[in-house]
Amino acid sequence: MLKIYGMGNPLLDISSEVTADLLTKYELKPANAILAEPKHLPLYEELSARPDVQYIPGGATLNSIRVANWMLQAKDTCSYVGCIGKDKYGDIMKDKSEAEGLLVPFMRTEVEPTGTCAVLIVGKERSMVANLAAANKFQVEHMEDSIVKSAVEGAGIYYISGFFLTVCVPAIVKVGTHACDNNKIMCMNLSAPFIIQFFGGQLAEVMPFVDILFSNDDEAKEYAKVNNLGTEDVCEIAKLLVKLPKKNTSQPRIVVFTQGSKSTVVATSEGVSSYPVPPIPSEEIVDTNGAGDAFVGGFLSQLAAGKS
Repeated sequence: MLKIYGMGNPLLDISSEVTADLLTKYELKPANAILAEPKHLPLYEELSARPDVQYIPGGATLNSIRVANWMLQAKDTCSYVGCIGKDKYGDIMKDKSEAEGLLVPFMRTEVEPTGTCAVLIVGKERSMVANLAAANKFQVEHMEDSIVKSAVEGAGIYYISGFFLTVCVPAIVKVGTHACDNNKIMCMNLSAPFIIQFFGGQLAEVMPFVDILFSNDDEAKEYAKVNNLGTEDVCEIAKLLVKLPKKNTSQPRIVVFTQGSKSTVVATSEGVSSYPVPPIPSEEIVDTNGAGDAFVGGFLSQLAAGKS
């Protein structure tokens, strides 16, 4: 079984069931996600004081690594690196991640508090307020830490979300170079349209290292638009992304596009395949938040287990 190494922006989800009055108090909307403004900062302590509060290690990459770890049910298989603060929320993040069996040699900073995401649940709707804080402070020098170096060298699969392109491109290049030089598997996710729109240069710098690329259909179409690919057909876009320049030419790129309830598209050098998504009755869906992260986690787990 291959080991999995993840690197990204760790955010501690602080979750509680609330009434609509709390949303009104902080000028929030249901079924929405925003970045925190100064007026939102007292919200985190207010949620922490509630009796039903839950603390859940999160952030896109960590979500996927946790799902992969849960599906594999194998000790010492998954590791994750990012930056957290030297505070109580950082301690909770570390303790809960380790309790699930993850190796998490976090970088810790005193400059910013641990990144948090307030999750306000009203019925089936969730309103989320993210404060990246310490997650933005990761530095490539942390990868010289002996435990981090061991995790990188011991892994066979690497996964990094596009969100980390806003934080530390040199760290992504370092992991990508190791994967390329040792014929290991480097995976990445486009993650969000704004990454493609505003961090296209950073994305172009790391794309040659990517062996498996994940995206949803909206992100795929945005990539095609920004890069003038001349099509909105996701199958055609997938084929074009397979052909982008690649460092490790011995390992052809695989492109995986999800489309919600529609078929998942997988493109390789041999062509494009579609895989139907089994329908789920709407009354059984709690919410779709994190569905893409969970999909990637499941994919990585089966890749690690040797399935193709």
